[in-house]
Amino acid sequence: MLLNTGATTQTESECEANSQIPFGQMAGALQALLNLTSPAAGASPFRSRKHTFTTSHLLFSGNRSFGATRRNSLLPRELRSVTRTLVIRNSANFAQGNDAPNQPGQELGLTFLASAKPLLNFVESNFLPLALITGVTLGLINPSLGCLAHRYHVAKFSPFGIFFLSGLTLRSEEITAAVEAWPVGLFGLASILLLTPLFSKIIMQLHLQPQEFVTGLALFTCMPTTLSSGVALTRLAGGNSALALAMTVLSSLLGILIVPFSISKLIAGGVGTSIPADQLFRSLIVTLLTPLILGKAFREAFKGVAVFSDNNRKLLSSLNAILLSLVPWIQVSRSRSLLLMVKLEVFLVAVIMGALLHLALLGFNYLSIKILCTVTGGSNSVFAKKENSSALLLVASQKTLPVLVAVVDQLGGTFGESGFLVLPCVAAHLNQIIMDSFFVSFWNKKKKKQSLGDVKAA
Repeated sequence: MLLNTGATTQTESECEANSQIPFGQMAGALQALLNLTSPAAGASPFRSRKHTFTTSHLLFSGNRSFGATRRNSLLPRELRSVTRTLVIRNSANFAQGNDAPNQPGQELGLTFLASAKPLLNFVESNFLPLALITGVTLGLINPSLGCLAHRYHVAKFSPFGIFFLSGLTLRSEEITAAVEAWPVGLFGLASILLLTPLFSKIIMQLHLQPQEFVTGLALFTCMPTTLSSGVALTRLAGGNSALALAMTVLSSLLGILIVPFSISKLIAGGVGTSIPADQLFRSLIVTLLTPLILGKAFREAFKGVAVFSDNNRKLLSSLNAILLSLVPWIQVSRSRSLLLMVKLEVFLVAVIMGALLHLALLGFNYLSIKILCTVTGGSNSVFAKKENSSALLLVASQKTLPVLVAVVDQLGGTFGESGFLVLPCVAAHLNQIIMDSFFVSFWNKKKKKQSLGDVKAA
């Protein structure tokens, strides 16, 4: 106790003695420290930097260096903190000086990443239309690769892969939600297979050379909905993706029986055009329904597959887009020589016709949804739910390109050159996906603004 008391008393006396040091002595000690830590006048930058490092190192080392201990012990306690502050600043300046040559490269890398981020975000949010445009561009630039892919039947594996991935991502609760919205799905099937094909009558009244462009678009209106883009866009819009998937699968299967009838009555003028429905039915069973069941079976059999599919939905969606882009890539590659024979203004007219056709289908289904909401209970109607209405609007307003290609191949030149028949439909397929992508982006932005407004109001 006596030793502790003495030590305490001695420490207090030292503090009192240090506190009584004149201000002039403190200023002189501070000036000496500044002389030690600053470079000598007239010295080269390299020597002054080295001198600064040596002095700072000795002062900052503390008990590790005898010199530093003696220097610090000669200073009052109030000045030791000042010394440490100056030394740390000098050490930071020295490190900054050594790293100075690397700073332009680092700033350039950060600037590049900052400038590339908006581009990467744009590519990620518009991957599907960009993949389709890339496929068309590659087919125009180098058709040899697309023709080689056609020779090995690569296009036939594309729908198989698309529906297999759809089965992997199909959750059981989504199936339940789709069953509850069966009236919406039923009208969607009627719109896809019975109502929207009537627009082919209007299209056939147009005249354009080559006439296959008009006939191709008329055939396009008789097709089922898209195999994957409608489901993908429904997911992006926050809609009922299981309902969209159910309408896609059922319209593709029922379309095998209904599409030949629609083509014969609406386009062929009742001349008895023969379409091998049995071959088309078997083909779609193999390429659509079988992979969907396999994908769902894999998901239910292995929990790891389900976890991976749920955690990597964006990756699987991008893979779906790549598989879908194989179809226009191969078709454009095969039809490149024919496309070069067509006048540019004629092809642009066909493209505009395809865009107007999609707008007409969107308007028809939008008005139908509004009418059905009014008839079936207003805001309480199953058609009034945004999840169901967005799925119906997107899926029922799109037409599929792969099924059209299969039908044209089976027709064997009945309506003209197959390349001319398919080419405007490739443009129409791109148009509908690109336009709907912008619509979905607009809807999502509107939802965000509404949610922010609700938060502020609360």
